[in-house]
Parts: sequence; C-alpha cells; structure tokens
Amino acid sequence: MSRLSALLVAYAFPPVGGAGVQRMTKLAKYLPRHGVITRVLTASNPSAPLRDESLLSDIPPEVTVLRAKTFEPGYEMKQAAWSAMAEQKKPTLKQQLVRRATGFAKQLLIPDAQLLWQPGAASVLAQRMVKRADDAVLVSAPPFSQFVSAPLVRLRTGVGLVLDYRDEWSTYRTAYEMGASRFASLVGEQLETVLLRAAHFVTTATEEFRENILSRFSFLDPSRVIAIPNGYDRDDLPKVLPEPESSGKFTITYAGTLFKLTSARGFLQAVKRVHKLEPALAKNLAVRFIGRIVDTELDAFEGTEALGVERVGYVPHDQVLPALAKSHLSLCILDEVPGVERIYPAKIFEQMMLGRATLTLAPDGALAKLVDQHALGPRLLPRDVEGIAEFLIATLRTFAAGEFVTEMDAKGIERYDRYSLAGEFAEVLREAKRAACH
Repeated sequence: MSRLSALLVAYAFPPVGGAGVQRMTKLAKYLPRHGVITRVLTASNPSAPLRDESLLSDIPPEVTVLRAKTFEPGYEMKQAAWSAMAEQKKPTLKQQLVRRATGFAKQLLIPDAQLLWQPGAASVLAQRMVKRADDAVLVSAPPFSQFVSAPLVRLRTGVGLVLDYRDEWSTYRTAYEMGASRFASLVGEQLETVLLRAAHFVTTATEEFRENILSRFSFLDPSRVIAIPNGYDRDDLPKVLPEPESSGKFTITYAGTLFKLTSARGFLQAVKRVHKLEPALAKNLAVRFIGRIVDTELDAFEGTEALGVERVGYVPHDQVLPALAKSHLSLCILDEVPGVERIYPAKIFEQMMLGRATLTLAPDGALAKLVDQHALGPRLLPRDVEGIAEFLIATLRTFAAGEFVTEMDAKGIERYDRYSLAGEFAEVLREAKRAACH
C-alpha cells in the first residue's frame, strides 16, 4: 500500500457539532490506517450553531489540523436573520429591515455565506500548493463555496483533486432555507459546471446523487464519479448498551436537526390525532426530539408539550446513541420536498448499527430503498397523518400487551462500516493522484 499525503478541506470540523461534521471527522480518524498521511484545513472561527467537544476524541494525534479565519458574522447574527426570514403575519419594522438585508446578502454571497472563509482558506491552500505539501486534496461540501478553491488546487501540477458531495448543490439551491436565492439558482448551474471541470474525481454520498450529477453534466467520466455512502462507527457504541426505560411510557426518539427536508409536521399531526382518537392509550406515549430545530419549524410544536412531546435540544454526539437505545422506537424522517428522493439522513446508519426498532417516514427514493433492502423496520409516508396515527395506535396496543419487540435485525450492513468506507476514499485519493500525474 503506497503512502499518500492528503489534505481534507472541511469548513465544519470538530469542535463544531452536528451531522454534517461526521463524514470528514471519521475520514480523519481512519484514513491514516489506510496509509494516508492526513491533514485537515478548516475554519478557526466557524459561524456554526453547534459545538461538540466530544468529537475531538476521534482525531488521531498524528493528524494535523490547520485553521484559517473566516470573515463571516457570528452565528447569533445569522440566527436573527433566520428568524426574520421566517413567515410572520405582521413583522415588526426591525424584522422587515433584517429580512431585506438578509435577502440582499443571500443574493450577493454566492453560493453561500461561507464564501467569506475563502480568503483565509485560499491563503493556506496556496502556501501548501507552492510547497507541494500534499499529493491529493479532498474538498467536502456543503458549504459549496469550498468548491471555489478547486481551480487553485489545479494550478499545481501533480496534485489530485476530489470534490465530495455530502449533499446535492442543486437541492441546496432550492430546498434549504438559508441557501436558496433567485440569483443562486440562476448562476449556480454555471458555477458548478466550471468547478466540476477542475476535479480529477468526484465522490457522492448516494448512488442517486451520482446518477443525477452524471445526467446533468455529460462531460464527466462515469468511472471518475464514485458513490461512497455515509456510515456508522462501531467505536461509537457504548460498551454496555442501555435498555429501554421501564417507566410505563412508550418512548419514541428522533435525533438530528429538524428543518425543511426533515420536517416533523406530519408526525406531530399524527400524535395529535392519536390523542383525539384514543386519549387513554395516548397517555402512554412519550416523544423526544434531540437536536436543533430551526425557527421555521417551531410552529409545528405548538401545543404538543401537553401531549408528551419533549424538545431536548442538542446533546453531545457521545450521548445520542445511549438516548436512542433507551427508547422503544427511534424515528427517521425525510419530508416530501423536491430532490429528497436522492437523499438519506446520515443518522440512519447509526440507527441500523444500534439495532433498535426504527420507524422511517419518507417518500419513495434512496432512503426507502435503504430501509427496505436492509430490513430496518416499517416505513410510512411523512404526510400520511392517518396512516402514522394508525401505526402509533397499533404499536401502543402491542406495547400495552407486553408484546412489543425493541430489537431490529438489520441485514447486510457491513458495507457501511466507517473504517471500510475510509479505505474506499483512500483508493479514490490515490487514483486522483495518478490522474493528476498524467
């Protein structure tokens, strides 16, 4: 196995928390075990909503982390802008002004606000290119402004360049609350074309992403566009897995960010319906949402606290799996949004590793196929309020009879082990290096 020096470019990296951090964090952990000398370029002062010090334990001491300053405003200012952009019947004058300023900034900062990190990141990257410090560079997005550095890498002959799509840029431009803008939609396709032409290889988080990108950009060589999924890390499992709580309540837990693509509106309406149809049975239902809920989704929770719905907020990653294990049923959601048929949340892989019963709410598509292929549990449509309510009522009756089975026997999940996936990335980086030398 030949030695290789690789630089991972990732705006969000520990101690930043959240689902988007995991892919590059686990690569930094496991690439050295596949003969890759690994370094990371990230932001020194990221404007991010979550911080999770526990994730730092995944970074081996031999991995050098380089940090460059971003000129973005603090996340508090972004949060204020997000709140102002949320639909309100009678916004105040201040909210109207913030909304206008935010709209202007969204039109100006293309493809996203993290474009303000590029001066600092480009400075570090240019120095490394001059020194020929890396054999290959992997840039992971979102934020997709990181891809703007692609032409800079290509200026140095012999350095392989891989662009990694954790999400789709086209979906980001249209479906993500703070990423969508009219100007971004107009110029995004052209900008994406230019930057993709600079890449030696492209990796995607789903096969559906891969097929879509090949259909949109005919100049791409299919042999150089590789689907490498997200996965699970056995090291994240507690040595002793806690059992579901015996409080008499049937506990359902969702872990992850709730926003437009993962909206729980259909599920919450179903919970209300259960309380209306079977009030005595519904008293045994407890629902927990662990993770950040964006402002535009908060209205869906109005009145649900009285129905046993708890909003826990973000907790460190090392506490999430124990919390899911203590539940009788875990929940995975993808709402009915254009482009969502090519997506699956990264959390589903940890749920399959955990082996607890899982309910998936998703339309037909990548997540549905994954759930069915690996026997991950029942699946319903996310806006099928009646169907979800019927399922909950039947499940509560089964639980009351002492017949509910909390274990899930997932099939064929070895493919998603993070160590093995890092080996696939290592091979792509080596191929990119070879391509750059020819």
